[in-house]
Amino acid sequence: MPKITTILFDCDNTLVLSEELAFAACADLINEICEKQGVEKRFTGESLILEFVGQNFRGMLGSLQARYGIKLTPEELEDYVKAEEDAVIAKIRAHGQPCVGVMEQLEKLAAEKKYHLAVVSSSAKRRVVASIEKVGQDKFFKNEEVFSAATSLPVPTSKPDPAIYLHAAKVLGKDVSECLAIEDSKSGTTSGHRAGILVLGYTGPYPPERKAEMTQVLKDAGAVVVMDDWSEFPEALAKIEAL
Repeated sequence: MPKITTILFDCDNTLVLSEELAFAACADLINEICEKQGVEKRFTGESLILEFVGQNFRGMLGSLQARYGIKLTPEELEDYVKAEEDAVIAKIRAHGQPCVGVMEQLEKLAAEKKYHLAVVSSSAKRRVVASIEKVGQDKFFKNEEVFSAATSLPVPTSKPDPAIYLHAAKVLGKDVSECLAIEDSKSGTTSGHRAGILVLGYTGPYPPERKAEMTQVLKDAGAVVVMDDWSEFPEALAKIEAL
């Protein structure tokens, strides 16, 4: 197997604890859409996480339109996507925190200079940059090496589509076989796996009662190793490199 030269980090709940903040903002907007469209269903941030974790807001709106008969014009959809981005960024700038233990591992990787580091997210690039800036991770990632399925591609998409991983590898000049993706969600893990990239699963932010379930979900989606804490990263990386 070719050696790993490049580590591609998901952002939300892998680098930055932003998922709950984001879904709370999403719920407000989606409930507003449901009310305007006469749809009785209402969501909380928590219920959205259970249904849509790993998808971006555009992907969620697509699923909601299909599932509940919601009809949005292209202009309305773009207006809501922009409004969601603004709302989430405001929450992240106020309350964003790094995932537990990730800063120490990023510092070690930066000092080692052995791997190329990049961010590959479903979220809009503006939001990803705001997240990593808020927690002081922007020093580890060049701006042009932050990739977004929502804004870096000619046609916006969302994980589990592998397009953003394939795009990132191409821009970085890497073969997918030399990349490792780190993902906390089924859709993200599926995206990396479909792109032909080895995936390291991460269950850190999930509540204790869901960790065993999510470990299996990530393995079923293609993760070759799953870690629960960033302190396990060096051992997990060594395992993957020994494959």
